[in-house]
Order: sequence, then structure tokens, then C-alpha cells
Amino acid sequence: MTKDAVNPKLRLSKEEMRQYGYKIIDHIVDHFETQNSKKPVTIATREEMDLLLTEAIPDQPTPANEVLDFVMDHVIPNSNIVSHPKSYSFVPGPSNYVSVMADTLATGFNIFSGGWAASPAAAELEIVTMNWLLKIFGFPTKKGGGIFTSGGSMANLTALVTARRIKCKDDFSKAIIYLSDQAHSSNIKAIKVIGFKKEQIRIIPTDIEFKISLNKLKNAIAKDRLEGLQPFCIIASAGTTNTGTVDPLDQIATICKNENLWMHVDGAYGGAAILANKGDLLLKGIEKADSLTVDPHKWFFQPYEIGCLLVKDHNWLSGTFTEKPEYLRDIEGNESEINFYDHGIQLTRRFRALKFYMSLKTFGLDSFKKAIQYTIDLAEQAETILRKSSNWEITSPATLAIINFRYHPIGFDLTEEELDCINQNISNKIIASREALLVTTVLQGQIVLRMCLINPRTTIEDIQDTLEKCETFAKEELTTLQKQLS
Repeated sequence: MTKDAVNPKLRLSKEEMRQYGYKIIDHIVDHFETQNSKKPVTIATREEMDLLLTEAIPDQPTPANEVLDFVMDHVIPNSNIVSHPKSYSFVPGPSNYVSVMADTLATGFNIFSGGWAASPAAAELEIVTMNWLLKIFGFPTKKGGGIFTSGGSMANLTALVTARRIKCKDDFSKAIIYLSDQAHSSNIKAIKVIGFKKEQIRIIPTDIEFKISLNKLKNAIAKDRLEGLQPFCIIASAGTTNTGTVDPLDQIATICKNENLWMHVDGAYGGAAILANKGDLLLKGIEKADSLTVDPHKWFFQPYEIGCLLVKDHNWLSGTFTEKPEYLRDIEGNESEINFYDHGIQLTRRFRALKFYMSLKTFGLDSFKKAIQYTIDLAEQAETILRKSSNWEITSPATLAIINFRYHPIGFDLTEEELDCINQNISNKIIASREALLVTTVLQGQIVLRMCLINPRTTIEDIQDTLEKCETFAKEELTTLQKQLS
């Protein structure tokens, strides 16, 4: 390229912008229309990616369409399709087109959603959508509050910083925090980030249903008090990532009230189930939490990133995070004009509320309720199919759209080690085939297969097809094992 091609204004012409934008929208629409027919898994080594993508800093311009074509040819195809109906692992991201376009608007207009003065409408929509969530979860809408975050990890971190200030003030050297062995790893990370030592963390064992043991929790609290320590917080799970299990929230709330402990509920995964039939029964007591994490980019079908923290009293957040630097003194506003940079860690914040607002307005809450109920029913249908087979064993029944199972055929005398090996290799072969994203977890010392079925576009036929492939790979493993033993 010649020197004349340098573009110090970083601008395209109106027609170039229009053509470029239409091309990108066409790619996105095509993705939504064709993703089901593609393979959800991509496999590549670091060496392969280095060879494909590593390059020197580009001092000179490259035509915009040429860069876009390169990305569509080499970057997008080398990323898993987490919204694919056969993406069963971790927590899938089903997403929806309206929210994608809302994110495009928020990014295109580059709206700063940190303070009221910068965007009153953005702040107001965050208040509006936060109030919707407060109402859904039974939190007080007048006094309660919250903040949208990048995800559940940041929401949990924000909650624990707040809990530490409220319960421990400036000295948390003797503070003790409690959570189960099934609690999400982001909680442990957050606890460490905010300065707690390993010996201040109590990992409470779970029972046979993977719920926190209340007796062991009570014993741990009593023991710590006798030793002169300061129990201050319990983290309860409303839908664990491993099994979808909900801790006994009502009883934990009673313990927290009696012991004067902060109750934080990590509902990043399962909180949305409150919109399903019997969901409010499963999540009974969630409204008693001091703070609650939910992740709209999981079961509320939003694209990444949008997590959320709800609290019983919005003053807890502003009292924890408000700073008054000189350069912000002219935009503080009045008390009703919320500056969300005073409610969390981030000063610079993107307009996350817009996609949640636009998708809920467009589809209506009833559509979300039916989508969530469908996925819960789907997991239960999958469990029925598995139980009718002589080859599969349920290790954790369908709970909030998650089911765990393993290949354990009747009539074969297999050791636990052999079963672990077979099930791990089933997962390895499924992923190598790229036909489905199905990985393992470990429950009660056993390697098991885990399906998380929160995608409302997943069908029972998708699941049956995947299980058939799993059985084919399992039989191959059995044949190989028998040859080794003969």
C-alpha cells in the first residue's frame, strides 16, 4: 500500500460503512440460520493457531473487507459454537438475535454506562431491568438494588467485597466463610482475590444429593466460634454447575439469621429456573438472601457478557464502592440519579442492560418462561431414555436441565477404573468427531458424562443422536478392552 492509504481519521466513507455493516449482518444472520447444520466443536493446537494467525504489527492499512474475510475464514471457524443444539458442556450460551443486535447498538453508539450524566437513559434502563429482576426473585424493589457485571465471577466478587465490609468492617483477619464442595470455583477465586487466606475458607461436604450438609455446616460454625474466630458469610448454591443441585436455601437462611451471617446465593446458573413450573418451590428461600448472583448470559439467553448482582439494600453497594475523585465532582447528580460506577468495581462500563431490555420487550417474559420450562423437561426426557437402556447408569438425575450419567452396561464385570477409562474415552471420541461438545466431570470419585441442556433449540432427537454415537464409541472401547484382557 502507498503512503496515501494511511487513514489518520480512522474513518470509512458512508457507503463503505454501509456495505461493511451489511456484510457483517449477513454473516451473523447466516450463522443463526445455519449453525445447527455445522459441527459445534473446533480442535486446534497452539502451534496450528500460531501458524495461522501470528503476524507482525501491521504498520500499513489493509482493505477492510480483506480483514473481515480473513476473520470469517480463519478466526470464527476456529471457535466452538456454544449456541449449537449439541453443545452440552460447561454452561452453553444459547443467545438470541435481538440481544446480539442490541449489543451492536450499544457498541456502535459507544454508550458509557458508568454514570448518570454520561447517559441518563442507559442508567435508567439498568434501573428498570434491575427492578424486573428484583421482582422476579422476590427482593424489595424500593430498597433493593444491584448492578450488571461481566458475568457471575465478577458478581460473586462484588457480593463478597460488600459482605466483608458490612460484616467485618476493616478487620477481617479472623473472618471465616463457608461454602460447599460443589460451589462454583469463581467463589474460591473471589475469596482469594479479596485477601482471605486458605485457612479462612471452610469447604463443607455435600450429601448424597450433592446439597450442602446442614449438620456439618452448623458444626463448623460452632467450632469456629469456640476458637474465637468470626464466621461472617455462607455462600449457598442455587443450581450447581456440576449437577444443577440447589442447596436448602430456606434452612441456610435460618442459620444465617440465627448466627448473624451474610447469606450470598450463587444462582448464576440455576436462578432463572424460578420462572419455570415448580421453580419457586425448588428455590424456596432465595428471596431471603442478602445478595444474589444471576447470569443472564446463561439461562436468560443473552450473549456474553452479562452477569448480575442483586442486593437487599442498594446502599450496601454504594457504601462499599463509592469514591469521590476530583475529576468526577461535577457529575455526581442527586441520590436518585444512580451512578453505577459507585455500585461496583468498574468505572468504565458498557451498556449491558440494553440487550436484556430489548430481548425481554421483544419476546416477552412468557416466552422466556416457556423456553426455560422446555429445557427442564428436555433433561427429564433424556433421563427417561437413559433409564430404559441397559447400558447407561444415572449418577445424578435431571435437575434444573443438568443430567449426569455414565456407560455401565449390565452383564459386564468391569472395574471402576475400567468404567472411568471407557467413559473418559467416550467423551474424547465424541469431541474428536466434532459432532457434539460432551465432556466429563467427577462425581463421588467416578468419571461421568454431563449434559447441560439449557438451549431451547436443542431437541430430543439431538440428544438421541448423540447417545447413539456415545454407544458406538463405548462398544469400541469394550472391544478394545476385551482384546487386551484375552
